[in-house]
Amino acid sequence: MRRLVFLGLIVAALAAPAAAFGHASISRSSPGYRQRLERAPTRVEIDFDQAVKVFPNGIKVYDVRGRELARNVRSASGGHAIVADLARLPTGAYTVRWQALSGDGHVVSGVYTFGVRVAAPEPTQAYGASGPTATEDVLRWLYFVCLALAIGGIAFRLVLLPRVVPHAFERVFYGLVLGGLVAGIQIGIIAFLIRAQDALQLPFGRFLYGDLSPFADGTRFGEAFVVMTLGFALVTALVYLAWLTERVRAFLWPALVLSLGLASGLSLSGHSAVDPPSSKWSELADWVHLSAASMWAGGLVMLLVVFLTVPALRRPAFVQFARLAPVLIGLLLAAGIYLSVLRLPALSDLWTTGYGHVLIVKLSLVGLALAWGGFHHFVVEPRLGRPGVAGRVRGSLAGEMTVGLAVLLVAAFLVNSKPPTRPAPVPTQAAAARR
Repeated sequence: MRRLVFLGLIVAALAAPAAAFGHASISRSSPGYRQRLERAPTRVEIDFDQAVKVFPNGIKVYDVRGRELARNVRSASGGHAIVADLARLPTGAYTVRWQALSGDGHVVSGVYTFGVRVAAPEPTQAYGASGPTATEDVLRWLYFVCLALAIGGIAFRLVLLPRVVPHAFERVFYGLVLGGLVAGIQIGIIAFLIRAQDALQLPFGRFLYGDLSPFADGTRFGEAFVVMTLGFALVTALVYLAWLTERVRAFLWPALVLSLGLASGLSLSGHSAVDPPSSKWSELADWVHLSAASMWAGGLVMLLVVFLTVPALRRPAFVQFARLAPVLIGLLLAAGIYLSVLRLPALSDLWTTGYGHVLIVKLSLVGLALAWGGFHHFVVEPRLGRPGVAGRVRGSLAGEMTVGLAVLLVAAFLVNSKPPTRPAPVPTQAAAARR
């Protein structure tokens, strides 16, 4: 009965954000979303799927300096479109912010970008958007923690524990993994909405009727959000079926493989995929970095659960994890160093830039974790069977777990931080003239 109640809570949590509103939406725009134009347009036209009422400031067009360029905003196409004339546009990127009164009485709004002889930025980089905030850093950290509980927890259960374990551990295991998955989905939705609200620059009441389609299907961040949200909903179902049917390996192995694949969405939408000199190798390194960190941190949580719930499994689980942890931390460190070399144009950026300072903190914490894991493997493991040692090990595991959570926290700040820009290459002719 309790499992059915838990299933009901999962379904309710996943269905909560799915409310839909019947209001006007864009059917066509000119210039189009993120369109690159070789000739400057003379006006902006936005068509809707139903009649709307125009506001005097219904269309605003900004250049990168924030100068407003739209004028003579008016209705067109029998009330199904709004139009604004444009001043002469030089080469550059432009932001369009629009609003109109929908037939249901709500003000609908949106934002998109276009470029004149240059590539248009994503709407999250539109003029007026402030970029990632401290709130987003915290949400990203919580999302990483949820990933660690899911990926690390499932991997620990499959690789380091026997097929059958006491129910005392199983209850806590499924509670933590399912709780992490559901919380991760909700945190991802909140983070997406906060990023979209920042780009739209709307108060909450107006934001409810904002056009989010450019963010969901027009940005790497949005596409990753959609795929990961739907994918982790499926992972949640697989984990629940494993708990309900007690067919652990039949459902948890697919859940683990799918979770690791979905985690690549963060690598394919972050700095390693979009900032130069990004490549398939940098994306792979970022994925290895995140996967190793998740399995290590989540494994520490599960090992602590074993020490608290199943005394008979303490030694075998500790021995297995003590052998695996240095490998995971080594992968984490190797991938992190590779990405650091790519993202820092000069070694001095480590101590002269904010990004470098945060990176030093992260590398220090990873080094501490590696030393802690070595201490467990070479010092604690041989003494584990002695009286009174298990209690001290619980405290040591809690300390290493805290270091792992701190690594994830610093990683969250790094993900939302812009690496130092690389100096522009010197033209060949100019370099030859200097000689």
